[in-house]
Amino acid sequence: MNKHFLLTAALLSAGGLVASQAALAYQAGDIFVRGGYAKTDTRSDNGQAAELDLGVSSASGFTYGLGYLFTDKLGIELNSSEKFEHDLTLGGGEFGSVDRMPINLLVNYYPLGGMDSRVQPYVGAGLNYTRFSGEPEGVDARRSYGAVGQVGVDLAITENLMLNGFANYADVDSRISVDGERLGTAKVDPMTIGGGVTLRF
Repeated sequence: MNKHFLLTAALLSAGGLVASQAALAYQAGDIFVRGGYAKTDTRSDNGQAAELDLGVSSASGFTYGLGYLFTDKLGIELNSSEKFEHDLTLGGGEFGSVDRMPINLLVNYYPLGGMDSRVQPYVGAGLNYTRFSGEPEGVDARRSYGAVGQVGVDLAITENLMLNGFANYADVDSRISVDGERLGTAKVDPMTIGGGVTLRF
């Protein structure tokens, strides 16, 4: 994860240099779309299944989102990603893989909304829905609902194009069953860090 932090920081720093003459002010009624690439790291302790330690690997993939500002400082965002494929281990042995698709609905606060600035940070909180698919044969990973929070920043290149960096954390637990028998709970709790672009309309 450290390398990914450095990559995101480098991207944002480069964007600050490119955006030296650009500024923007978020305003009520703005619509934006975001796209980028992210790495998601799961917690170190992923719980147990059949009284054996369960492991869920990290993964990477493309992300996207859509947002709207109700006021200069307050907006809503719906974001998701392509399916993250996580390798699984059980008791230290390989246990196949599972696909995880998160959908987040967040309320974002923009402290510099309404002010001309090249840098526009934001924080958000809301609800995460996670769907699992592609489990090993006979295994079922139940969908999850939980809280999600995020921090991010947009760096202006032009009035409508920004570089974006973000990090979010979601509370994701999934009940694991084999042939209908519950064996335990996978504690995923992913921390996702990424970068990309924001387009404002």
